[in-house]
Amino acid sequence: MTISSSESSRYQTSAAQANPEIGHRIDVGGVLTNLHDLGEGQPVLLIHGSGPGVSAWANWRLVIPQLALQRRVIAPDMLGFGFTQRPADNHYSVDRWVQHAVDLLDTLDIAQADLVGNSFGGALSLALAIRHPERVRRLVLMGSAGVPFTLTPGLDAVWGYQPSIARMKSLMDTFAFNRDLVTDELAQLRYQASIQPGFQESFAAMFPAPRQRWVDALASREEDVRALPHETLVIHGREDQVIPLQTSLTLSDWIPNAQLHVYGRCGHWTQIEHAGRFARLVSDFLTEAQ
Repeated sequence: MTISSSESSRYQTSAAQANPEIGHRIDVGGVLTNLHDLGEGQPVLLIHGSGPGVSAWANWRLVIPQLALQRRVIAPDMLGFGFTQRPADNHYSVDRWVQHAVDLLDTLDIAQADLVGNSFGGALSLALAIRHPERVRRLVLMGSAGVPFTLTPGLDAVWGYQPSIARMKSLMDTFAFNRDLVTDELAQLRYQASIQPGFQESFAAMFPAPRQRWVDALASREEDVRALPHETLVIHGREDQVIPLQTSLTLSDWIPNAQLHVYGRCGHWTQIEHAGRFARLVSDFLTEAQ
């Protein structure tokens, strides 16, 4: 499919007005990629998690404006997620997702960026830092996969989601410690996001049962993690039912230059349940290196 620059501009303007999850669409290594690109200065790449109907905007909407006050914030929908193109073969892997992120940096002519990865996105950020250490300045891993752990019932439910409002509401309860955040309106919005054309089909192809194998596939080797040279901030919610707190304890133990911050009374939505604190913590950590 070929889109002229004028057609693309008109599409992006009208689409963004209708749906804030749609930012700019650019060709990244042959993949039409939806991303949000705000602010100026040292670039930071935000890699979202893997929930049903997820998008970069849904994951990061509360912290992007704060982080963009001091730096350039780039938040893409990763391959097969959100409003980014789905591969024709419907095949997904860590190799493919990491390559998509590297191709994005190349397309934007960014030699080195800070990485902030959420959950599944943390595993991808970790793998990218291991494979391309020169492309990463500092690393933030939030509720991150990327090390071995036993599949939790919460993660099994997330990856095994079948669309319904009731199931989406149940997942929202799993994600959040603060039940005040889990409104019927939010469940309806995220349900509608999950049933947009192509969304559930690609999501179901990513993590079919049995799902422990996908936890294992996202895990980097211990010796590679221990060899990471990057200053790393590891963040977790103490009451996380999706990714166990132990993963962040392991990461903070294995990564030589790591610091660990655990939020009490917080589930898997650290960047939403503690948005202000999260943005300040990450901003301060990234600013240390400037």
